[in-house]
Amino acid sequence: MATFGDIGLAAGVNILSALVFLVAFAILRLQPFNDRVYYPKWYLKGLRGSPSSSGAFVRKFVNLDWKAYIRFLNWVPDALKMPEPELIDHAGLDSAVYLRIYLLGLKIFVPVTLLAWAILVPVNWTNNTLAMSQATNKIMYSNIDKLSISNVPHGSQRFWTHIVMAYAFTFWVCYTLMKEYETVAAMRLQFLASEKRRPDQFTVLVKNIPPDPDETVTESVQHFFLVNHPDHYLTHQVVINANKLADLVKERKSKQNWLDYYQLKYQRKPDKRPVTKTGFLGLTGKKVDAIDYMTAELERLSKEIEEERERVKTDPACIMPAAFVSFKTRWGAAVCAQTQQSRNPTLWLTEWASEPRDVYWPNLAIPYFSLSIRRLIASVVFFFLTFFFMIPIAFVQSLANIQGIERAAPFLRPLIEIRFIRSLIQGVLPGIALKIFLIVLPTILMLMSKFEGFLSLSSLDRRSAMKYYIFNFINVFLVSIITGTALDQLKTFMSQPANEIPRTIGVAIPMRATFFITYVMVDGWAGVAAEILRLVPLVLFHLKNFFLVKTEKDREAAMDPGSIGFNTGEPQIQLYFLLGLVYAVVTPVFLPFILVFFAFAYMVYRHQIINVYNQEYESAAAFWPDVHGRIVFALIFSQVVLMGLMSTKGAAASTPFLLALPVLTIFFHYFCKGSYEPAFVKYPLQEAMMRDTLERAREPNLNLKSYLQCAYVHPVFKDKDEDDDDADDNEDYYNGKQQGRDGTLVPTKRYSRRSTPAQSKMSEIPSPARTGDGFDVQLE
Repeated sequence: MATFGDIGLAAGVNILSALVFLVAFAILRLQPFNDRVYYPKWYLKGLRGSPSSSGAFVRKFVNLDWKAYIRFLNWVPDALKMPEPELIDHAGLDSAVYLRIYLLGLKIFVPVTLLAWAILVPVNWTNNTLAMSQATNKIMYSNIDKLSISNVPHGSQRFWTHIVMAYAFTFWVCYTLMKEYETVAAMRLQFLASEKRRPDQFTVLVKNIPPDPDETVTESVQHFFLVNHPDHYLTHQVVINANKLADLVKERKSKQNWLDYYQLKYQRKPDKRPVTKTGFLGLTGKKVDAIDYMTAELERLSKEIEEERERVKTDPACIMPAAFVSFKTRWGAAVCAQTQQSRNPTLWLTEWASEPRDVYWPNLAIPYFSLSIRRLIASVVFFFLTFFFMIPIAFVQSLANIQGIERAAPFLRPLIEIRFIRSLIQGVLPGIALKIFLIVLPTILMLMSKFEGFLSLSSLDRRSAMKYYIFNFINVFLVSIITGTALDQLKTFMSQPANEIPRTIGVAIPMRATFFITYVMVDGWAGVAAEILRLVPLVLFHLKNFFLVKTEKDREAAMDPGSIGFNTGEPQIQLYFLLGLVYAVVTPVFLPFILVFFAFAYMVYRHQIINVYNQEYESAAAFWPDVHGRIVFALIFSQVVLMGLMSTKGAAASTPFLLALPVLTIFFHYFCKGSYEPAFVKYPLQEAMMRDTLERAREPNLNLKSYLQCAYVHPVFKDKDEDDDDADDNEDYYNGKQQGRDGTLVPTKRYSRRSTPAQSKMSEIPSPARTGDGFDVQLE
């Protein structure tokens, strides 16, 4: 079992690692040639220029101003002094609200920590239960475990203190969550009300458009919305399957980078032409002249791209039964997005369109009917992935048990008995090993989410975050406790009667806090410090700058600002919420380590959001209901764990008083869900009408159609390398050949429900007799 000495060594190692990272960052960020690595956001906004190139040659690379090194820690106050409204304008609401998750952790755990250490720690410490258990039952423990509930005697009246504290902590957490939910909901509504005009405010995504033998998809969409939304429909853009074209464009960009690299290489050494191989990754195949080969490849790809573009424009199979439909007003878009469009609830499905940069274009080509099958397959794969990882997690737990290692490998006993090695194994190695096992997991989960067919980057992030949280809950938390407990107490279980096993488990579970303390220090202390250093982006930028960059535009493209990484960051934060809530009553010694993480991470990520991260999209904090729900789940789980633990401690008379906690918490969750969640899933018609009215008063001559007409054109058709004429042709193709104009007649090729006696494909009900061969729709 880890002791205070082991934890102290682990803390020292991780604090030293964090200090090394921070000092390295503080020095590297001052060097002129690293400026684009540590302040890329300002360059992308056009508010920062390259450091002066005048003066000595060495000044281009090294900062010789000794005063700057004296102020090397001024990044800390700079990161904290930007007010939140300015931060929202600078980085967006998503980034600002993401930072509030860390502040929420501080709001919850600072009072909880003070109260737990003032009341629960003395109650737990002033007992000798574990010492007596070691003498009689040979249960292993350390001095840290004496600070936990395990050290309270069986059936003691002191358990009433833990019950009262559980109620106090629950009420405080619920109150804090409610106030934060209220604040974030108000921030979202205010942000949406004050936000500049965006295409997604006027646009809905229509899916599962039914096929029509007489009309194309674009004609069918136009006809449907002219009939059913005649006063508000403005324009539309059909969705096409351009995935192959996008792959070709991506391949051409890669070949262009290689050509730039070989040309620069040849310029530096003109006496020798660069060569490459034509096989896999340039490692196999025939040797050829690299510049000539890449030039020929670019010509081939350009020809294939043109051919594919022509095929997409003429092949009906590329047209998907979906479209982005834009309206004249936000009110019209809100009505369409939040109502059922057809008698058949599976046809003409509408939802708010994501903003153009948030759209995940490859998944728009997935047929709607296959989504349920894809998500079933992904759920099965995720189930097996989660349980497959139990094997390495169980191995990690064995590293935390010195006795287990000595039994498995007796020849290592002399080495392990060295005090420093023993403390290093128990205090540092388990957390590092677990962190390594989890490196590839986010990539796997994101691929699974993409396979499920979600249509926006924000929804992909939220879906991956949900999977990551479930994985952490099962493998990092539950398996770590169960496996560790079983390994530690296996011999004791074998020698005890069956009715004594639950009691032993109840005593042993709090002892796993030492493992999670080491994990928090590795991941939450040293890991966060490594994030601010940005070692990998630093190396990659200088490699690109040396081998590929020819112009300022190339240098800007070489910057990799990254983003907050909601799909990985938020589940990790939620793990700390779970650990803090579970161990708040059980092992209060755990709480200060959680507080250090939340305070340190808030400072680091605030700096990164201000100076580095360039968020890929803006969802107006649409993720907050997930954040709230997961914290509520962690609170309920901590209450259930406490009830189970108390039932093994002979507190039968006091345990029933805990039954009310989960019930009250669930009631609280549904209260918040009904009171605040609608702000995140619906857009009030009152707000929409107010904004439309103000906009018409301020900009009476606004040409909204020209603003929206090309907003949702596929990015491959916006490629600046393509000819402008071809781009215009594609825009015409996207928008349909028969877009209506205000005050004009729009003929349709299909008989309307209103003018044909045949059964409609939409309603299966005969319509009134038609009076002519077709009908025209008058646009208002």
